[in-house]
Amino acid sequence: MGPTVTGGTLNAFAKQPVVEVGKVALAFGEISERLRGLELPEVDLVVGIATGGTVPAAMLAHQLGVPLALLRINYRAEDNSPQRPAPELLEPPPSVGGARRALLVDDVSVSGATLEAARAALPALEVTTLTLKGRADLVIFPEVASCVAWPWKA
Repeated sequence: MGPTVTGGTLNAFAKQPVVEVGKVALAFGEISERLRGLELPEVDLVVGIATGGTVPAAMLAHQLGVPLALLRINYRAEDNSPQRPAPELLEPPPSVGGARRALLVDDVSVSGATLEAARAALPALEVTTLTLKGRADLVIFPEVASCVAWPWKA
């Protein structure tokens, strides 16, 4: 796992990203390796919760060779504080075609409320949830309790 930053920056000579104090820096390769090593259920579709789940969902859809759909739902602001009373669909759910089983992906789940709202928006699907950290059926980095500096967020 990447280093926890305590002084505000990582070694510039190592070409590591500058991250906020107290965040764990996870490298793209480390995330990819964990995803490839995971035993995943058989699914017909990967649904990413936009925007946090977009990149890991795309990685998983590619890995599994199944279509990717994005569900635009939001609850928390960039600083992870709730910005709405409850998770809210920002647009109608995506078409799922003939899919029956989906892997629902987000970067982080703190309370589980966004994943539950997303599951409710996809009533025709048997859903398995996956997050990189937090609470879900499958959690890629269960050992990470602090905030994370995702490599795809500048």
